[in-house]
Amino acid sequence: MRLVIGAGFATILERHLEAATPADLVTWGLAGLQRLDPALRVERAGGDFALVTEGGPLLIRPVPAGTAGPDAAARAGGAAADGLTRFQEAAWAVSPVLRQAGAPRIIAETFEAVFGHLDPFSRYVTPWEAQAARARRTGEAGLGLRLAPRRGGGAVIAAVAAHGPAAEAGLTVGTRVLAIDGQALRIRDSSGAAELLEGPAGTAVRLLVLQGRQRREVVLVRTLPPADPVSSERQDGVLVIRIPGFTAHTQRQVAAALLTALAEDEAPRGVVLDLRGNRGGLLSQAATVADIFLADGEAFRTIGRHPDSGRMYVTAAPDLSEGLPLVVLVDGRTASAAEILAATLSDRGRAAVAGSATTGKGLVQLVVPLPDGGELLMSWSRLIMPAGWPLQGVGVLPGLCTGGSAAAAAGNLAALAAGARPMGPALSRLRALRHPVPAATVEALRAACPPGEGSEADLPAARALVLDPIAHRAAMAR
Repeated sequence: MRLVIGAGFATILERHLEAATPADLVTWGLAGLQRLDPALRVERAGGDFALVTEGGPLLIRPVPAGTAGPDAAARAGGAAADGLTRFQEAAWAVSPVLRQAGAPRIIAETFEAVFGHLDPFSRYVTPWEAQAARARRTGEAGLGLRLAPRRGGGAVIAAVAAHGPAAEAGLTVGTRVLAIDGQALRIRDSSGAAELLEGPAGTAVRLLVLQGRQRREVVLVRTLPPADPVSSERQDGVLVIRIPGFTAHTQRQVAAALLTALAEDEAPRGVVLDLRGNRGGLLSQAATVADIFLADGEAFRTIGRHPDSGRMYVTAAPDLSEGLPLVVLVDGRTASAAEILAATLSDRGRAAVAGSATTGKGLVQLVVPLPDGGELLMSWSRLIMPAGWPLQGVGVLPGLCTGGSAAAAAGNLAALAAGARPMGPALSRLRALRHPVPAATVEALRAACPPGEGSEADLPAARALVLDPIAHRAAMAR
């Protein structure tokens, strides 16, 4: 446990977005013991920690101190882990509850308790979860299958994607996988199976499988995963581009949809980017898609404690849409990269936003491997929009609020058409925000147009906003 916790603590001290001390990590980590066994109690008095049971103090240790120097985080993390694991070992000796939970559960509870004090997105990923994630990223994506450990040893196919290489080869759920590229899977360990499936698209992998009582060898060719593509259609003279998520192909697909529409005999009168339900994806694609509609300037930036966490993303290309009126349609499920795109286009004065308040996910996570095969998914930077406000917690506010009743949405649109700005004060306060933002401020801002799931009335309202120059201008952030 010490190696795993020590590696995690060192990374948290050095790279996590929020600063913590070794004493903090021990204090929070000990709370994980108490959650597992409420009969344990941790007390801190002056320069000492004490682990107490009903019979009195079980162990007393000094509070770990910080260190200086080039390896300060590693040494401080190791010292904090050493102190914490001494308490865990002492508690293990007297607590049947802890022994029944086991070391992996103690590790998980330790990190959960620590991250509970830091941010809502950081978490510990167990070795099994990490393996399953790698299998999803590689096996399911490249071969159209997902492996899972088989009771009694080895691996078994747990899922088969329709129309993927595995399905076309006749592989089914429940098929045992005995070997991959001639390498037999060990009887008691299938943790390396996902890595053996990895490889570039277009390359082959050879599986020895057992279906029923028949062994056979199957050769599958790795393919790129199918993804929900960008779609587009003309509605009432408006080009509606639906972006379900951000993949490596999103920018190319959006540009193709736009340029194809512009090349038609009758060019569109405006564009709606529909980001409702878009949960994000590749961060860089938020900048490259924004680049389609913007000239030179800042798209967004990231900041954090670690020097490597600070990045600036910029736009540089000419506006391929030739200045057509632009509306970005969002809802309460719009998150991460999708929020960034909406905020960038809004802050830069290129688009009006319609819909409701978005999710407000504005932290960037780093994946840190641990000695036990698990991982830390750790927040290490904060997203800052071009106007200088932090996305985290607040989210994007629309200039045209379509949340609530259809009548309220129609009223808001009519007000914009008359030159009024129902969301104007909230948008001004939003862009004046700087980190840290008090929770009460966040709550009050989001109450101006609470997050909600998109409805059928949203798209007609967005189209109407595109086609009305006065309403469109009034809905723009400024």
